[in-house]
Amino acid sequence: MAEEKTKIDMEVYYKRFLALFEEIKKDYPTFVDGFMKFFAATEGPGALDKKTKELISVALSVKSQCPYCIAFHVKNAIAEGATRNEIIEAAMVAALMGGGPCVAYMKYVFDACDEFGAK
Repeated sequence: MAEEKTKIDMEVYYKRFLALFEEIKKDYPTFVDGFMKFFAATEGPGALDKKTKELISVALSVKSQCPYCIAFHVKNAIAEGATRNEIIEAAMVAALMGGGPCVAYMKYVFDACDEFGAK
């Protein structure tokens, strides 16, 4: 979908997001450890499967207008077996709820799908 001249390097966002946690952990390990426990408890087994939770996270990432979150959750959604169409539909739900600004942030979703190999 995205043309090369307008393509956003989502791997950079993904790596920067992970690096941020490493940087914070240096001075605030208790915070990062607590956050990661909360993350694992929320993303772990429950009434919803991991793919569904990642698709919800994609939608919330678009609604939050966070390209770091979009990169992280699109990559995770793909790893959980989400298709490009499922990921884009999740982003469309966010756009419906969030209006024009969320439609603009779907650009990051398209680029992340392309870069991370969504089928």
